[in-house]
Amino acid sequence: MSRPAPPARPPRRARPERDRRRRDAKPKPTFKENVRFYVKAILIILVVRAFLIEPYRIPSESMEDTLLVGDFLIVSKLHYGARTPATLGIPVTGLFVPGLEIPQTRLPGFDDPDRGDVVVFNYPADLDVERGPISEAVPIERRTPYIKRIVAVPSDTVAVLDKVVHLNGHPVPLGPTMQQRWTVRQTGMTRPDAELLERLGVEPLDGTARLATAQGPVLYDVFATTAEAQALAARSDVAAVEPSVTPEEARDQTFGRNPDHMAPFVVPGKGMAVRLSDATWATYGDILTRYEGRTVTRSADGGFLVDGRPTEVYPFRQNYYFVMGDSRDNSVDGRYWGVVPETHLVGRALFTFISFKSWLPPIPRLTRFFRPIP
Repeated sequence: MSRPAPPARPPRRARPERDRRRRDAKPKPTFKENVRFYVKAILIILVVRAFLIEPYRIPSESMEDTLLVGDFLIVSKLHYGARTPATLGIPVTGLFVPGLEIPQTRLPGFDDPDRGDVVVFNYPADLDVERGPISEAVPIERRTPYIKRIVAVPSDTVAVLDKVVHLNGHPVPLGPTMQQRWTVRQTGMTRPDAELLERLGVEPLDGTARLATAQGPVLYDVFATTAEAQALAARSDVAAVEPSVTPEEARDQTFGRNPDHMAPFVVPGKGMAVRLSDATWATYGDILTRYEGRTVTRSADGGFLVDGRPTEVYPFRQNYYFVMGDSRDNSVDGRYWGVVPETHLVGRALFTFISFKSWLPPIPRLTRFFRPIP
């Protein structure tokens, strides 16, 4: 007689939540996969910085009130065409292989540099007021980036007469966000306090106050936009606010120039021909030797030899631009060292994406976040 079959075991209770987690769990990436991910991310960042856009920080007051110290900008390299790398080095550092320079070219862009553009460029001159002499052996792309506004383009005639910029024979007034130095003449014996001037947006210059004498009331200098200067002049205790013009005979000790008085000259451009003479050599000689890469000597009869060949008329090989800072009396720009070659242009500044008044403690300027540059 057969034994009865043992009772069937009850089925194990399902654990759907744990099973689902097991099914959905992803395997942890291996060391090689992590390395591959970070290498790809770094390469993408480098390509974007080199050929598309790059952030820059405003370190000085030369563009106030358009751009302020602590503004962070997005600069487009697509507008004028990105430059291919000319050196090998560690990105975002000053380290590169000295003596190794790769022929550089500029990729096609969709816009040409124009008057009014705010541009970033590599400093072109051989003397920096803050960093001292710059060796010609330093490659273009390794030079300090500067930011200024284009005032004149190729074939424009630009001059500065009594502090006023003249373009092609016409005076160009300050823009709404541009500032300069003004001399204020009071009606009485004192000037407004610093708090009042700050509310007006006016920055007094320390050490410029000249006390009232028998010849007249107190005088002092300020940095201000045209609108701010007009608001100050409207006060009952202010007799006049006038541009502070440097005497024509005065010269800057570093460059030997006077920023308030600059003789007219034509900005050279690609294909523009200049007849070489003593007069034109004084204006364009540095451009030929420094930026065009020509060797220029004088012949026995007083003529010019360009790369050893007698030359009367020289056609320029690239475009040049005349730039100035928006804070006209707080900027070392084309009035001191000349023009910016096209090879030195980095890109066009588009907008500020963040801005900080100070870092410690961090004080953001929220109204300047993602703000277009006028």
